Amino acid sequence: MKYFSTRGGDEELSFEEVVLAGLAPDGGLYIPAEIPKLPENWENDWSKLSYQDLAVAILSLFISPSEISREEITQLVYSTYAYPQKFRDPLITPLVSLSEKLYILELFHGPTYAFKDLALQLVGNLFEFFLRRRNMRKAPRERAERLTVLGATSGDTGSAAIYGLRNKANISIFILFPRGRVSEIQEAQMTTVMDENVHNVRVAGTFDDCQDIVKTLFSDKEFNERHSLAAVNSINWARILVQIVYYFSAYFQLKNSLASTGTTINPDVQFVVPTGNFGDVLAGYYAKRMMLPMRKLGIATNANDILTRFWETGRYAKIDPSTGLGVKETLSPAMDITVSSNFERLLWYLAYQTSSPGDPTRRVTACKTVSRWMEAVKKEGEMVVPDEVLQAAREDFVAKKADDEQGSPSYIPDPHTAVGLHVADSFARTENVEPVVQVVLATAHPAKFSAAVNQALGTADGFDFDRDVLPDDFRDFLARERRVIDVVPPRCGAPSDYH
Repeated sequence: MKYFSTRGGDEELSFEEVVLAGLAPDGGLYIPAEIPKLPENWENDWSKLSYQDLAVAILSLFISPSEISREEITQLVYSTYAYPQKFRDPLITPLVSLSEKLYILELFHGPTYAFKDLALQLVGNLFEFFLRRRNMRKAPRERAERLTVLGATSGDTGSAAIYGLRNKANISIFILFPRGRVSEIQEAQMTTVMDENVHNVRVAGTFDDCQDIVKTLFSDKEFNERHSLAAVNSINWARILVQIVYYFSAYFQLKNSLASTGTTINPDVQFVVPTGNFGDVLAGYYAKRMMLPMRKLGIATNANDILTRFWETGRYAKIDPSTGLGVKETLSPAMDITVSSNFERLLWYLAYQTSSPGDPTRRVTACKTVSRWMEAVKKEGEMVVPDEVLQAAREDFVAKKADDEQGSPSYIPDPHTAVGLHVADSFARTENVEPVVQVVLATAHPAKFSAAVNQALGTADGFDFDRDVLPDDFRDFLARERRVIDVVPPRCGAPSDYH
């Protein structure tokens, strides 16, 4: 399996090269040269597999055995998803029934209580694997190769990346996060890690400011090569690949659950995904393209609804034309974005799908189209796709937004998952003509967002946050020693209390 850039198309790279590079030198994102087909008897053969063995089966479809053998993939996967050493539930991503037609896929049972652990624990092990292998091939006196991992976070990516890479040899990690725009627990999870290879950078600005800094550094070829930059944001292909696994896991858990009640037909399932940078739902798109049975993927956005507006109009615009505003601060900060980084990957497939099938340069033509669209977003703040591209997007996705919503003590979600639940209910009432089983992806433990959960449920009878929500692991976080570097981007003025 080879990979190429969404803005290039000519040069093909190995899995190792794209994992270590993260962002392509031309500013594009790496995608596989082809989407692999599932084995002929996959539904029977995979139905009883553990999460670990399911991950091995799926990753092996995207990674050439000449790069990483199946035995090596198995070792990496079992080291990553060790129960109970790394993950707190033996199913890794357990499916929880809320009703006959509504389920929650809990993705927060890793070390930092967020879905990012599922990818970043493995990405950290992949970085270590590739670096160790490269250094073993060097002459005895030759200088060891190092990696500088660079990422921007709106909360959960940073802590998950840090926990995946802390104390790893020859790897340094720098995480940028926006000052005052992550929860107290999220900031504490990052800044209380004292390993010498971990560096937190608190930026006076928004998440988009942090992301722009990261993209600028990766696009600087000389700087990139000098410091051997690697990415942990969802722009890294390995993160998307690993997230495909839990869609299959959810499908089999749901099918086995229904079978236990005497239902033998395949479930008619719709996945509803709280969406910011588009990586989580994009993994579902790859699963769908691999022919995992599902309805249209449901995109759930908060008030920062650039994606919902795109699916309504075909216009991808940083500024909401109805309000004239950019990023709005909400109770679900990981979704407070104006540009969805991974959306470019879907745009490539839409450009390819709607181009001429007989064009021998079809792949490169799609790359040029994506380059033109993304340049328009960068320079003009928006771009508009042709009607046929919008219709192609609507074949696989539906999208709706939710403002900050009240929750229910019957199931206490984090604010991002609450957005997903609200939008799922809207889809069930307005979009799904026939009865459909919905699976909402729960992206974080509610304890990571104490202010939002208390605002929603603080007045509910019998609710006690410390008793009902707070894990023991979180009880002393805020009192621990911290280490962080404060910076002000050139275009941002320092806040009045900044020092």
